[in-house]
Amino acid sequence: MNSAMDVFWSNVALESGLMIVLWIVSVIRRDASIVDPWWSIGFVLIGANTAWQTGLTPGKSLLLALLITWGVRLWLHLLVRSIGKPEDVRYQAFRQKYGPGRYWWVSFFQVFVLQGMLVVVISAPLQVILGAPAPDDLTWWDAVGTAVFVVGFGFEALGDWQLTEFRRNPANRGRILDSGVWRLTRHPNYFGDALLWWGFWLCGVDLGVDGALTVFAPALMTFLLVQVSGVRMLDRHLAATRPGYAEYMERTPGFVPGFRRTPAGQAPV
Repeated sequence: MNSAMDVFWSNVALESGLMIVLWIVSVIRRDASIVDPWWSIGFVLIGANTAWQTGLTPGKSLLLALLITWGVRLWLHLLVRSIGKPEDVRYQAFRQKYGPGRYWWVSFFQVFVLQGMLVVVISAPLQVILGAPAPDDLTWWDAVGTAVFVVGFGFEALGDWQLTEFRRNPANRGRILDSGVWRLTRHPNYFGDALLWWGFWLCGVDLGVDGALTVFAPALMTFLLVQVSGVRMLDRHLAATRPGYAEYMERTPGFVPGFRRTPAGQAPV
């Protein structure tokens, strides 16, 4: 069995290789946003590599099944959604800012190296749990973690599906999805993604200090989804470009699902 450091550095090499290949393809296609669908696959590769090098146990088998379910579904969803689409507007803005002549190498550090590093850091609970020694039997912590994962996965998958179906109807062009889980929170997919990562972490609490200390990983993922690349950025963009979105923000919780608010002077919706 390889040492923990050997496994860690092999995971770093695996993720680095994936990002280098994606960067080369992005330079050829002039589309840095091709990295987005492969974000979740990086976690799957690291998880599978860790389990393969250290051997499967009941606890590892459960976590690996949850991880693959989440990672492959999100990969397929984002991959299908990106087919035939131009480069995402976020990357287009960066390309314009740095200039097309420089962005091909700037993007390597700004996009691919950064995302690769984040995958390695945020996958800490996965690496600890999937690197645990035998016997690693299933515990109540695994049950609690799985339950939290299922709720989070449900919000993410259902939110993505409802939005896809909504956009498929030409009559909804320019309108705001305000039903289903989108009635409970403006960002059910982001909330679900954050929650399922807390589920991953909970599955490792029974491993003691090593498992508990990786709490920084779901906390970082939640911070990124709320403050950096998710809720705040999207709300600001949609409020400025989509009629009616500001009113939707006033009556609908931003992240954690909850009861709808009634803006002052309006009747309940």
